[in-house]
Amino acid sequence: MNSKVFLVARILLGLFVIVFGANKLYPFLPAPEEMPDGLMTYFTALTTSKTLLLVGLVEVVSGIAFILNKYGALMALILMSVSVCAVLFHITMAPDTIAPALALLILNIVVLVGYKDRYKDILRA
Repeated sequence: MNSKVFLVARILLGLFVIVFGANKLYPFLPAPEEMPDGLMTYFTALTTSKTLLLVGLVEVVSGIAFILNKYGALMALILMSVSVCAVLFHITMAPDTIAPALALLILNIVVLVGYKDRYKDILRA
C-alpha cells in the first residue's frame, strides 16, 4: 500500500475515533431528538453496564496510538471488533445513520491492510 495513503488513513481513523470516543466519555455532539423505545432500552443497558465507557476508552486509546504510530497494528485489531459491532448495530437498529459506522469500518480495514506486514508472523501456518 502507498505509504501516503496509509498515513492519511491512519491519521483520519485516529481523529475519527478520538472524537467519537471522547463523545462517549463526555457527550458534546448533539444527540438524536427522539429514539424508538427499543433503541432507548439498548442504550440504557449499555450505559448502565458501563459498556459505552469501555468502548469510548478503547476508541480514544486507539486514536492516540494511530496518531503517534505506536502499537497501531495491535489497536487496529482491537478496534475491528468495535467497527463491526457499530456496523451491525446500524444495520439492525438505525440504518438511516449508518454512514459514520461504514466510514469507521472502511478506514479500519485500510489501516489493517497497511499494517499487514506486522501480522505475517501471527498468520503463518
